[in-house]
Amino acid sequence: MSRIGCAFTTGKVFIAFITCGDPDLETTKKAVKEMVRNGADLIELGIPFSDPTAEGPVIQAANARALKNGVTTDKVFDMVREIRSDVDVPMVFMTYANVVFSYGTERFVSICEEIGIDGLILPDVPFEEKDEFGPACRRHGLDLISMITPTSEDRISMIAGEAEGFVYVVSSLGVTGARAEIKTDIESMVELVRKSTDVPCAVGFGISCPDQAAKIAAFSDGVIVGSAIMKIVAEEGPDSVAHIGEYVRSMKNAIREL
Repeated sequence: MSRIGCAFTTGKVFIAFITCGDPDLETTKKAVKEMVRNGADLIELGIPFSDPTAEGPVIQAANARALKNGVTTDKVFDMVREIRSDVDVPMVFMTYANVVFSYGTERFVSICEEIGIDGLILPDVPFEEKDEFGPACRRHGLDLISMITPTSEDRISMIAGEAEGFVYVVSSLGVTGARAEIKTDIESMVELVRKSTDVPCAVGFGISCPDQAAKIAAFSDGVIVGSAIMKIVAEEGPDSVAHIGEYVRSMKNAIREL
């Protein structure tokens, strides 16, 4: 079983997202280790991109700050090499097709394999175009994570049927960002996924507080949180690490006993 698959065998999974290099890569490195110490089961690492179309204002601003600070894909790779000596949980990259294309798809995924990255999320690549990346990912042992949105509708079964690693169920229309209330019928989406695959379902976009996490984890296999973490980074900068740890612990505790 892959490292991602193993993460889902011990209970409800908390997946923490962080934009690499905001405010700097040293802070990112410390934050990843702190999140794992406080219960994060899987880490989603955002490689900064100049036009992150799936992101709301919080993560867009984080991308802009990281790029302004000179963060590059190679520097992110080097950071992951350092983290892997201390961190055993699965890690996946979340970035955009142009980042991978411009680096060279084969070269990008081969380095991912070398440094211990377990999967890849490309939110701007529709299911019908995933074969541009899927074969290279398979050659190098990476799961190409499928995303299902409220507009996927009749395509949910098809997407889920070919899913790898975990299915990323998008809880809300629009971009990432914390929401006071999530109104989408996510439970029905998860049920449709489960009719088509045994691959676990994790729900993201909009989850920001322990109550929301508990409600969603009650019918899914895990929750994904990004904007709420990056809001702490925006507010606290290099001093954010301990605050992120406390936040992750509160979220993991909310889903631990479900």
